Amino acid sequence: MASSKKKSKPNPLLWTVESLQDEPSYVDRAWFGCRAVYLRGLMVLVLCSGEEPWNGLLIPTDYQFHAIIMKDFRYVVQHPVLKKWLYLAEASEGFESEAMDMVERIRMGDQRIGIEPKEREGKKKINI
Repeated sequence: MASSKKKSKPNPLLWTVESLQDEPSYVDRAWFGCRAVYLRGLMVLVLCSGEEPWNGLLIPTDYQFHAIIMKDFRYVVQHPVLKKWLYLAEASEGFESEAMDMVERIRMGDQRIGIEPKEREGKKKINI
């Protein structure tokens, strides 16, 4: 009998974070159809493999860092929907090299990249 549990296929962009996976604090988990990557307790990347503009790397960061990060990374732009974060589209000419450079900066602890994840709220009980 086949298992009723649907197996999800691995995210095709996981190769971009291979150098982070040996870090003791590395975690990746499902996030709205993508994979969120956490390091040192911070959400540092979201790997998306859907339709544009959800096909590439979402870079969680604060607005104050947008301009300097976009200056450092030629193909990184403000995400057109999730404007609080930056985006490196997989279709970008320089995707592979910029993704590797971004991941290296994250590995080295670049303070501009990453946000503290919001605490998950537990299900509220309704008293009747």
